[in-house]
Amino acid sequence: MSTDLVRVRTGVYHDSVSLMRVSQAVTGLPGVEVAVVAMATELNRGIAAELGFDLPEAGPADLLIAIRSGAPAALEAAAAELDRLLAGLAGRTGGGTAAEHPPRTVRTAARGRAATLALVSVPGEHAFAEAMDAIEAGLSVMIFSDNVPVEQEVLLKRRAAERGVLVMGPDCGTAVIAGAGLGFANVLRPGSVGLVAASGTGAQQVSCLLDLAGVGVGHVLGVGGRDLSEEVGGLSTLRALEALDADPATELIVLISKPPAPEVARTVREAVAKLETPVVTALLGPGQDDLTAAAENALRALGVAVPTWRSWPAPAPPPPDDRPRAAGRDTGGAGAGRTGTGTEGADAGRTGTGTGTEGADAGRTGTGTEGAGGSGGGTRAGTLRGVYSGGTLCAEARLIAGTGEFTDFGEDAYTRGRAHPMIDPTLRLEALAEVPPGDVVLLDVVLGHGADPDPSARLAPGIAAAVARGVPVVVALIGSEGDPQGLNAQAEAVRAAGAAVFTSNAQAARHAAGLLASAR
Repeated sequence: MSTDLVRVRTGVYHDSVSLMRVSQAVTGLPGVEVAVVAMATELNRGIAAELGFDLPEAGPADLLIAIRSGAPAALEAAAAELDRLLAGLAGRTGGGTAAEHPPRTVRTAARGRAATLALVSVPGEHAFAEAMDAIEAGLSVMIFSDNVPVEQEVLLKRRAAERGVLVMGPDCGTAVIAGAGLGFANVLRPGSVGLVAASGTGAQQVSCLLDLAGVGVGHVLGVGGRDLSEEVGGLSTLRALEALDADPATELIVLISKPPAPEVARTVREAVAKLETPVVTALLGPGQDDLTAAAENALRALGVAVPTWRSWPAPAPPPPDDRPRAAGRDTGGAGAGRTGTGTEGADAGRTGTGTGTEGADAGRTGTGTEGAGGSGGGTRAGTLRGVYSGGTLCAEARLIAGTGEFTDFGEDAYTRGRAHPMIDPTLRLEALAEVPPGDVVLLDVVLGHGADPDPSARLAPGIAAAVARGVPVVVALIGSEGDPQGLNAQAEAVRAAGAAVFTSNAQAARHAAGLLASAR
């Protein structure tokens, strides 16, 4: 029988990014079934109540702690580790008077400090006031918060342009400033490439591919997924391009966006043509380069050889009579961990932007045998189902595949009142469990700080169950060699569950489309 630990700490505030990481760490402890460590807002209280916790009275300025475990010793250990983690957060504010009387506004916090950037991570309805306060204090601002009205975004970015600062966001999940990662950030080697990205996972894909090729990144300036929309007009993109062009340490700029508004794309391209620093663009859309092609173009511009992107072929399927029992068993043996040799090699070198039939042909493996049945085979010509946590990765895969049903579970509609799917895979696992035999599933697994500390631990059982009932699974694994989850370990774990794994989302999409085409 499970036991709950519920506490409220009055008047204790920590930002949501820090608490998200604490919740993540506590949830991953042995014996812990679920943990909620968050400010006691109405949304967070609702989440805890839905999980079955009996909650005392608390307000949005109070810290809510709710942990469930089936073992009293595990619950006690989790509480001790939580106290240690929270003490570490408190220690970051410093000691003495500053800790006892923290500043009440961003502007007063910046006063007397050599601050240049503020990170805003509050519920979306409160983000505008805090971000504007930062701008008026002369700070650039990263708005991690989502659910911010587009009208407020435009006002913030126009005021930032007048003040000569940069607004990254809203819904900016990823940034790297002088090598320091913010939000969902991969561990990247330092270097001379700067990224401007109206996409978090798009920036992670390109920067991780560059890292795997031995090329470092100095800055990743996320501008928010709506920046290149008609309403916003690329306000932050233009400012970020100017900033990197003026940076003597930046030798190459890569510009990334999910499909932009045509007129805004023209304006941005005109601005790019006037810069002194070379720019590689990846403005996703029909006939445009995909993210992998953009990374390869960047490597060529730097005079670096394009490698064969790492992939792990799915293990050979077990005999039909044994399939339910052995779905997660690795019978592929020698294929594990190979990088672009054998059957995956036919797929690995192709990074064009073909759609429909061309995309399916590009995704086929050399013989078609392992590709067609390597993830459990299929009994009918079904549907390609994209089950994504990253919006740009989802958009890219949809463009490349040219067919299928794709869902971005990172959209605001799915994250209101719950953690991002990079942290909590519950909705994606539910969707995976409903896929019928004969369909093909394509999903992303994104590594790095802020993401699930061990995503394969929760995803692998769902993948194995899907493979066992005849659903091929293809995984786009986005990460660097330095990420805390371990790129190789995560790849081997989901491969052992029956999935084919690619470090290139474009190659994963072509492979998945090829599996579907070969079954028809």
